[in-house]
Order: sequence, then structure tokens, then C-alpha cells
Amino acid sequence: MIYNVTLKVENEITDAWVKWMKTEHMPDVMSTGLFTDCRLCRLLEQDEMEGMTYVAQYFCEGMKQYNTYIDEHAQGMREKGFKLFGGKFVAFRTIMEIV
Repeated sequence: MIYNVTLKVENEITDAWVKWMKTEHMPDVMSTGLFTDCRLCRLLEQDEMEGMTYVAQYFCEGMKQYNTYIDEHAQGMREKGFKLFGGKFVAFRTIMEIV
């Protein structure tokens, strides 16, 4: 399974946000022990007038691990991002099955 988070990040915070994702947030998510790998990608060929679009992907063994993350960790992780960057980014979350 892949927990996929697509984010539109305002230009003024992009550098700080990417640094935070790579050095703090994603390592914090991985430290839960529920995911086996992760990656951060920038979507290309997107309208960047209002900000850049990124995709954070977290790989897990199945729905059990994903649900544990959502139930026990997700809210606190999201709150940290909002405290740092307020409403300067928008996130859309999906889960995907590898076929």
C-alpha cells in the first residue's frame, strides 16, 4: 500500500517546507515503524503561479499499518505542520494499492 499525500505549497515557504519535510516530518513518520519506505517528489508541468505541487509517498505492508498510523499518529503529525506553516499549503490524501 502507498499512503499518498499531494500538497500545494505556497512559493514563499517552499524552501523551508521542503527542508522540514526531509529532515523532520518524513523521518518522524518513518519512526512510527509503520512504513517501510518513503519518498518526496515534485510534480512537473504544473501551474506554479500559486505554489509548487509535491507528493509525499509512504509505503506500508497493508491497511492495518495504515489505519494504525491514521488512528494513533496522523493528527499530531498534521498539527505540527500547521503550527509551522499555517494555511500556506493544502494537502489531499489518498491510499493506493500496488497491483
